Amino acid sequence: MEYLHTMVRVSDLEASLDFYCAKLGLVEVRRSEYEKGRFTLVFLAAPGDKVAAEKNKAPLLELTYNWDPEEYGGGRNFGHLAYRVENIYETCRQLKEKGVEINRPPRDGYMAFIKSPDGISIELLQKGERLEPEEPWVSMENSGSW
Repeated sequence: MEYLHTMVRVSDLEASLDFYCAKLGLVEVRRSEYEKGRFTLVFLAAPGDKVAAEKNKAPLLELTYNWDPEEYGGGRNFGHLAYRVENIYETCRQLKEKGVEINRPPRDGYMAFIKSPDGISIELLQKGERLEPEEPWVSMENSGSW
């Protein structure tokens, strides 16, 4: 068995691509539009997984955009996506500068949570060992749910 992808439904494809690509740094690997079914699938990969994703069609994040408006509530009941990052503090700093709320700051030098525009929780994990605790993260409170 091998992991293939995680699918999340998105209500605004452009806002989601801005979040996942322009802010979080994922790259689009492929896109398919299904006129008859009235939906678009966009497959994204972490930069470090791009070659494997193109070759094996995995690991990927699948964004499903239904052309007819629907309400998607309770993104948290989905669970979360998880990505390993080179430097948790630098990643969170860059995301914060781009307007992304850090719901669970990396006070422990290892883990943080953010949310997509559709309320999907995303866990960010430090690659390797925990970093030494540092400000402003140590003093930062949680915000919202994660």
